[in-house]
Amino acid sequence: MTLLRSALFNLLFFGLTGLCCLVGLLLLPFPRRVLRRYVQHWARLMLWLLRVVCGIGLRVTGRENLPAGPAVIAAKHQSAYDTIVWFALLPEPVYVLKRELLRIPAWGWLARHYGAVAVDRRGGAAALKGMVRQAGQALAAGDQIVIFPEGTRTAPGTRVPYQPGVVALAAASGAPVVPAATDSGLYWGRRAFAKQPGLITVAILPPLPPGLPRAQLLQQLETAIETETDRLVAAAGDPCAGATPVDNSVGQVAGHSSERVQ
Repeated sequence: MTLLRSALFNLLFFGLTGLCCLVGLLLLPFPRRVLRRYVQHWARLMLWLLRVVCGIGLRVTGRENLPAGPAVIAAKHQSAYDTIVWFALLPEPVYVLKRELLRIPAWGWLARHYGAVAVDRRGGAAALKGMVRQAGQALAAGDQIVIFPEGTRTAPGTRVPYQPGVVALAAASGAPVVPAATDSGLYWGRRAFAKQPGLITVAILPPLPPGLPRAQLLQQLETAIETETDRLVAAAGDPCAGATPVDNSVGQVAGHSSERVQ
């Protein structure tokens, strides 16, 4: 049954995403905010499909740790799920993504108009400066930057070195850095076809103290994210026996310390 549900979800996910991209091209002449609201509705639709088809719900803790204005959300990256969920959780989310994604027809055009911050991972210091400049402009406009400091998806229980881009961005912008942990990889695994039913947790942690030296900021960021991620993974136990989510809508994820979204 899990495989059948996963196949159905994949069919709907790719089919509807492709259709939404084509329809979204009609919004390119309109202001960026219009496209952003459209993308946020797409994200909520995908989360709804994931719940209905695969039985995967969402619980968010620590929403009170999000600043009211611009911020850098340094998020754990275990799954493709993480590239969707922040569209639904933040008012003005902007992802940092690899530049190659902008070359995808239709999707890349929409991402560019949306304001996504692209980075050339092989471009060295010049690429880092370009990313900081783009992200700084987005922060100045009141956006929330979502960056994955690992630079790639990592399976639960594994670690890779954190990249310095997040601390360079924090130092240049002065925006608060908010760590975020998750156990999403237990249910939507990296390169895994099957999606296991259960309850994904996204834990938003307190912002790091401002003014930290770069090395100390990176160390504290990694410690906060990895410690909470390990706790979430250990608490989840068997993903096939995950807790049953309660029936809330994605639109209700706001202003509570612990919420469940289905």
